Amino acid sequence: MRLPILSGDRVLTSQPASAATPDTTTRILDASELLFAEHGFDGTSMRMITTRAAVNLASVNYHFGSKEALFQAVFHRRLAELNRQRLEAINRMEAESGGPLKPSQVLDGFFGPALEMAADTEHGGHTFMRLLGRTYTEPAEFIRNFMAVEYAEVVERYTTALYAALPDVPKAEIVWRLHFMMGAVSYAISGIDALALVTGRFDDDPALLKPRLTAFLLGGLRAPLPESASSSAPADATTTRRQK
Repeated sequence: MRLPILSGDRVLTSQPASAATPDTTTRILDASELLFAEHGFDGTSMRMITTRAAVNLASVNYHFGSKEALFQAVFHRRLAELNRQRLEAINRMEAESGGPLKPSQVLDGFFGPALEMAADTEHGGHTFMRLLGRTYTEPAEFIRNFMAVEYAEVVERYTTALYAALPDVPKAEIVWRLHFMMGAVSYAISGIDALALVTGRFDDDPALLKPRLTAFLLGGLRAPLPESASSSAPADATTTRRQK
């Protein structure tokens, strides 16, 4: 509802809250997210950020203190929600299953929210996931440290679930496969269209990313064990690997 505001001989009408422009903090975060995704941490200057966000350097320093702190704030804003969805998913699935989850459920709970965010081109999700993918390939020391903290609880829950889902597969092999899967997802969402450079043709519709990549990840998770790992695995490992 619009409220009348008296001003001298005129009656002004206030704008509804939805029409308000983003606050300073949000503008800085949005501008930084886009610029970091396009140019990386080192390639983005504070001047570029202040220009795009239409703020002065003092505002950035007041709200965030430093470029590193701003970078972490950009990530925490999205990762907090992403990890909340992941934990909510695994809590729900474990409560409903009454036993170990299937590998496909574990993958869907962990990678599903990320791929859905990557398909969101309207609310910044696609931009952030491009930034996340780029960050995995260009990690600075401070990035490794705070990412480890952000992911600690989620990674522990999901690796434990994978161990239970594939009890006959060596844990070290599961960790390697999770490493490969995270790399594949990171590359896919990074916006680096290497295939397009080679073929000149590439369907990069964000809406099709989840079903395509999920099928690929499941194939990798179910692949036969390498000779060195299978020699130390129990004889019935093949049966377990065929679970969905």
